[in-house]
Amino acid sequence: MATRKVAAVIGGSGFLGRYVVRRLAEDGYVVRVAARRADLAAALRPLGDVGQIVPLGASILDEDSLVPVVESAQVVVNLVGILAERGRATFQAVHVDGAARVARLAASAGVGRLLHVSAIGASPDSRSAYGRSKAAGEEAVLRNMPEATIVRPSILFGPEDRFTNLFAALARYSPVMPVYGAATRIQPVYAADVAEGIRRILAGEGHSGEIYEFGGPAIWTMEGVMRWIVATLGRSRLIFPMPGALAWWQAMWLEHLPGRMLTRDQLTMLSVDNVASEGTPGLRLLGIDAVPMEMIAPSYLSRYKIT
Repeated sequence: MATRKVAAVIGGSGFLGRYVVRRLAEDGYVVRVAARRADLAAALRPLGDVGQIVPLGASILDEDSLVPVVESAQVVVNLVGILAERGRATFQAVHVDGAARVARLAASAGVGRLLHVSAIGASPDSRSAYGRSKAAGEEAVLRNMPEATIVRPSILFGPEDRFTNLFAALARYSPVMPVYGAATRIQPVYAADVAEGIRRILAGEGHSGEIYEFGGPAIWTMEGVMRWIVATLGRSRLIFPMPGALAWWQAMWLEHLPGRMLTRDQLTMLSVDNVASEGTPGLRLLGIDAVPMEMIAPSYLSRYKIT
């Protein structure tokens, strides 16, 4: 009797994770879904056949918990990332040390393919601590497992996102829509397209040590996205591009509150374009025509419309 192939998805209970888990299950993998809370991973069981999705409680900060996740796996995907630091979960601990830990364990276990999800804007010269930590994480991954593949997505959208849904929820109740980094250019990409790109990389030959950047088919400004969402909802709202000094003061206050809704480092990130670099491999190279945001988002944002 043939042994079934195993994929481990670390951070698989998150937004992008559910799409990746579904694709890997469709490809016949037994998918170990590692999350800090096993109950969140357990919610993904319906994405596969009985027993195909295996929820595991594991933290990228805890090596002992990760060992059984990657052991005997043919494929490992690391999706873990944070936008703000909280307690032990610092950028260094998660994006750098955690990424290195996964790569080292995968290499030691003889894992054939490791795919590490980073972010567009990862650079040792980034003005944000987030961007610098993402670059250091990529370096750590490739140092421990040179044949790993790096995927850098732009801002993700989809029914469960914290991007378009956040703006739409604000538009539902607030007469004024503040926009941070109003002129910053972004390239929103559908989470399902990113997952399909990951699937094709893992199913294909080559890709060793390569870096991909996944962006959607259109480049928007943050203000343009906000205006489009307001129009899509059929609402009339005052769009208010936040002046830099006021936004900085607000972030200084908000980053000390529970939940850290906005930090100064996030403002710094919002001041830099989030667009795929020309000449860097992307979705099109993998045969994927990225779906426009305006084709997908109206269906799930309709719940915010006036009723």
